[in-house]
Amino acid sequence: MDYREVETTREYVCRLETGRDWRAQIEDFADEQGIDAAFFQGLGAVEDAEIYFYDQERQEYDAVTFPEPLEVAACVGNVSLLDGEPFAHTHAVLSRPDGSALAGHLNSATVFAGELHVRAFDAELAREHDETTDLDLWGL
Repeated sequence: MDYREVETTREYVCRLETGRDWRAQIEDFADEQGIDAAFFQGLGAVEDAEIYFYDQERQEYDAVTFPEPLEVAACVGNVSLLDGEPFAHTHAVLSRPDGSALAGHLNSATVFAGELHVRAFDAELAREHDETTDLDLWGL
């Protein structure tokens, strides 16, 4: 396991703007605040969610879009730099009215309502290409 110690520098509570993209707002916020490394959690409601699932055998993402209103039962992720820009690696559990759940890497979703807790770290954390997984992972 690779690791490094980081210290929390700032914490924020945020309300996402209705009608804008969930992940893009996190990335814009990180850019505006000069955040290169952070962890976040959130909840709310979205529609038109695009979820990615990474097929480990093929080493490719498969995308599925859900053009319906969904509750964000849980959202967790981190912010780090990808090609010099803030990237919000976002995972979510989304629920339908019948209680069934969808989960995976949240690529995009239109916000109806959203609230976040963001914990920024005193560190620059950049993603680097990992040959084994063919993913861009933290370069520690």
